[in-house]
Formats: sequence, structure tokens, C-alpha cells
Amino acid sequence: MRQVNEAEWASWLINKENYHLLQSPQWGLLKEKFGWSAVRVLDEEAGAQILFRNLPLGLRIAYIPKGPIGKLSPDFWDKIDHVCKSNKSIFLKVEPDLWDGDEFGNNYFNNSSFIPSNSIQPRRTIIVDLAGSEDTWLSRMKQKTRYNIKLAEKKDVRIVESENVDTFYEIMISTGNRDNFGIHSKTYYKAVYELFKMEEKVALFIAYFQDTPLAGLMAFREGNRAWYFYGASNELERNRMPTYLLQQYAMRWAHKCGCEFYDLWGIPDFNEEILEKEFTNRSDGLWGVYRFKRGFGGIVRRYETAFDRIYMPGLYKLYQLYTSRRSLI
Repeated sequence: MRQVNEAEWASWLINKENYHLLQSPQWGLLKEKFGWSAVRVLDEEAGAQILFRNLPLGLRIAYIPKGPIGKLSPDFWDKIDHVCKSNKSIFLKVEPDLWDGDEFGNNYFNNSSFIPSNSIQPRRTIIVDLAGSEDTWLSRMKQKTRYNIKLAEKKDVRIVESENVDTFYEIMISTGNRDNFGIHSKTYYKAVYELFKMEEKVALFIAYFQDTPLAGLMAFREGNRAWYFYGASNELERNRMPTYLLQQYAMRWAHKCGCEFYDLWGIPDFNEEILEKEFTNRSDGLWGVYRFKRGFGGIVRRYETAFDRIYMPGLYKLYQLYTSRRSLI
């Protein structure tokens, strides 16, 4: 196994199909700006971008988000262990880019070296199929969602593809204050936009009524997939339904870029029967988000859980205790 730089990693990825955005060079560079370091390693037909975060006393945690990539050799994880241990990692968290119950996951993660653990990224999501024409997508949407898209157009909502991260951030602040959820700093959103924009892998859309911004959305693409990671709306003109039209524009952009699937990224982690039974009664957590996202005609899917490989058991237990009410990333 050899360590490679960002340019070599990007070159290796050219021949890999549909890897996850969180294994892209841009994601590693982003995280390096905000307290992490990225180590990229290759081994025969497989590779991984490992993120390391410093802890006191020279210790670290290691994290592979939505990886590794490629065909793993029998001793792949032993080599990864060596890299992590040489970086004084207490443990490695692996969050594979697999669906729950995937045969690959059963083969590679069902052994005593891997301990199922809490996932960092949302486990359950809605995937919208972008095959066919826009009329085909609309036909799969809920009737109310189609109505709200047309209503936004009728009420003169205007969608602009923008580079104005400042305006987007102001909308994010409004949403965070209203719904009581944490947001990143303006510096973070500017960095993520600038890094991915260089490769034309991000689009920022802002909804306006006249000259007043109402809502914003930042979508990303890699291979045949697109993701809706960041979005927000303020309290102004909400009856004009700008967020619905924003999603349609993001899907158009993704389809134009050759994407076949649009990942709405994050709903409550319950099976679909419970989701459909409870969404009208609940608004806590991601329930309000599910009520919105379910209308776009996608399929509810669940990612494989995360797994930990533990190198320092005592310190691992202390770290778990310390972070039990905190977020890793």
C-alpha cells in the first residue's frame, strides 16, 4: 500500500465509476481546511481517502467516509490498520458506500475486526430516479408537490444559478434560527463552493421573488449521482413555495450533467411504513424534512451502518463516553 498526493488520487479516480462525493479529492481538501488531514492510499485495485483528526497527547481518530473504493485484496484492511496505527489512531471509523444488506458489505464487514457503530452521515435517504424526461420525473411526484412547483412558477418565483454564497449563508442563518439546528460557518460554505466549483461539481441555486431572496440550495455531483447537501429558506413569501421549484431546478442541472440519481440526503431512520404513518403527526428532528422530500417521487433507501476498527480499547471507551452527546463531524 502506498500513500499518494491529491493529484495522484484524482488521477486514479478517473477510471473509477460512480464513487461517492465524500471520497473525492475536493472533499479531502475541504476537510483539511477545517481541522482534519487527508491521507490517500492505494493498494492494487483498491484505494481509500482517510481523514484524520487530532486529539490531545498526539493521538488521532481516523475516518473513511463512503469508502473504500475498488476491489479489496484479502489483506487490504491489515494494510489500512498499519496506516492508522502509524498515525496514532485510537480507532478507525469506516462508513461504506453501500446499501443496507449489500452482499459486498456482508462479505467484508461481517467479522470480529469490525464493530457496528453510529453512522456520521444520515443512514436513510430518498433517491430520485432521473431517467427519462422531466415530465417523467413530474409524473412520479406526489400531486401536491407538482402543484407546489407550478404554484411557485405562477407566483413569479425566479430561480437563479448564483455564486453568491453570502446570500445563501444569510438564508441558512434564518433557517437555523427558526428550526434550531446547527449550520456551518460562512467560511465553510464558501470553501466548499469554491473547491467543487473549480471542477464544475457544484451548483448554487437561489429563489427570488422580485429582488428578495427566499431560499437557497447547494447541490453536488460525481459520476452518475447528485446530492442535495445544503438548503434553507427564510420566513419571507413562504406561500410562494420556492423550495419546491428549487429542487426541480437542481434536478434539471443534475440530469444535464449526466446524473441518473439525485440523493435527497437525510430523513428519519425508520422504515417506510413508520415514516408514512407518522409524518403528518411529527415535526421534530428530520420529520419535517421527510414531509417535504417524500413528495419528489423517490425511493426510500438505507445506507449500510458504520463500522469501527479499534486500536486502543481503553482510550476508545473513554472517547465514546466523551462523544456520546457530541457529533464527530
